[in-house]
Amino acid sequence: MRIGEVAEKTGVSVRALRYYEEQELLPACRSAGGHRQYCDTAVTRVRLIQHLYAAGLPSRVVREVLPCVDSGEAHPALLDQLEAERVRLDERVTELLAVRDRLDHVIALTRDPDADCSHLE
Repeated sequence: MRIGEVAEKTGVSVRALRYYEEQELLPACRSAGGHRQYCDTAVTRVRLIQHLYAAGLPSRVVREVLPCVDSGEAHPALLDQLEAERVRLDERVTELLAVRDRLDHVIALTRDPDADCSHLE
């Protein structure tokens, strides 16, 4: 399958596919004419890569995760790394919720400037 076909089937740009190849995430062969050729599993692989990126993982971690997905065996160190990232995200979510609550107070004060502000101390 040529790069344009993979791009069309996945909704991922040709440029992104080239980047995936450069990062050793998506293998490609070259035809006699020098065109990239991908195997039939490339569409599934690209969707997985996109899912891993959407989970906030950088390319170097995606590169570590892909062989584990292929083999069905995760290395304990990688699992620890992923779980630590989840803890970091949980902390960030908590921080963002607190920021949202403060913004809600600002909105309320903007709507009613005479409101009691004692809870902000």
